[in-house]
Amino acid sequence: MACWVLSECGLKPLPLVFHRPGARPTSYKPSKIRFLHSNKGGTDLKFASPTGCLRDRNWGLKVSVPLRVPSIEGEEESQQRINGVNGFNGEKKEELEFNPGSPPPFKLADIRAAIPKHCWVKNPWRSMSYVVRDVVVVFGLAVAAAYVNNWFVWPLYWAAQGTMFWALFVLGHDCGHGSFSNNPKLNSVVGHILHSSILVPYHGWRISHRTHHQNHGHVENDESWHPLSERIYKSLDMATKTLRFTVPFPMLAYPFYLWGRSPGKTGSHFDPSSDLFVPSERKDVITSTVCWTAMAALLVGLGFVMGPMQLLKLYGVPYWVFVMWLDLVTYLHHHGHEEKLPWYRGKEWSYLRGGLTTLDRDYGLINNIHHDIGTHVIHHLFPQIPHYHLIEATEAAKPVLGKYYREPKKSGPLPFHLIGNLIRSLKQDHYVSDTGDVVYYQTDSELDVSSKLN
Repeated sequence: MACWVLSECGLKPLPLVFHRPGARPTSYKPSKIRFLHSNKGGTDLKFASPTGCLRDRNWGLKVSVPLRVPSIEGEEESQQRINGVNGFNGEKKEELEFNPGSPPPFKLADIRAAIPKHCWVKNPWRSMSYVVRDVVVVFGLAVAAAYVNNWFVWPLYWAAQGTMFWALFVLGHDCGHGSFSNNPKLNSVVGHILHSSILVPYHGWRISHRTHHQNHGHVENDESWHPLSERIYKSLDMATKTLRFTVPFPMLAYPFYLWGRSPGKTGSHFDPSSDLFVPSERKDVITSTVCWTAMAALLVGLGFVMGPMQLLKLYGVPYWVFVMWLDLVTYLHHHGHEEKLPWYRGKEWSYLRGGLTTLDRDYGLINNIHHDIGTHVIHHLFPQIPHYHLIEATEAAKPVLGKYYREPKKSGPLPFHLIGNLIRSLKQDHYVSDTGDVVYYQTDSELDVSSKLN
């Protein structure tokens, strides 16, 4: 959302004449220095989301300009150095190696400008049509499975229904971002119905997911599948490490995350006093927790009516299939690429650089079923774009993104190829250094050896 506010305010990218963070400053000759007139007050701008989702932040460092820039000769030299970092200066393109951790030679506003205007338009009727479609399929599958009641059919039902539960989650996820419609009340009502039906506290999750988007790619401040620092990792016992990095256990983590978050963080998505939330969000969290409790009570009642075994077959097993879908997809949006991707902290982090570390994934036939959630890079940068425009928006943004966009591997009808990405990442991506503002995952060789022995 921060990116939306900046671009909507008409802020244009500065000339790329400044040194990358960490580089030594250039010595300038006083006689050749030129002065720029910065916008007064530009360093004190504060923005707040019109929906109140963002807390007040000082974005001065994002929009201020330096008091002086190099001379024309120094400007040309600096421009060549910055553009040359990742091979964007024509002749040297083949000679220089791309560095994904270097600042990109474009701004967030450049990406936004490349996306067609109609991609930002939200159609509530179209959004509701997806809800109706998915709900009809969910009830149809349940009725058919209960009618046939055959052990040959049940595994097929579990896979299909679990996938549909995941599709319902994605639509509720869109409600949380406000990409479902421009009506906050409609978003809240539909989001509560969809998420409560699959035991997700709508507002509690919505708020923590907003934190994830606002801090994507940040080692400490990210909320979803963020890396463990070396200090926290080494404080874990071997059993915890094994559960976290051995398939299938990480794919069953979501319900436990809702109750207790990740290692190194405290709080619960059900507790309005959790440090996940601010006091003004207390009523929202309580409302969602009450809805979640009502759904849990309904399931208990159904257990008495139809029997616990029938409830397990109709709802319990599909629920865990949904959890595995959620954990698989969200993990692979930020992990498992063939090359190591950076994580940031301190002054090196920015909303744009963090968002560019996310990954698109191809899920074959599942793409349409789960509403193209695999088209994730543009979604992370501009979460207000409806899911039915993400593919077009991504295609339009690719020329701007260049090598910072990593084309996903094409999937067969079912995305079995992603299982290999998952296993490889869990074996290699264990922790990041406690120091440094641009860090990469490191591997615990002892854990790798112990997993092989087991």
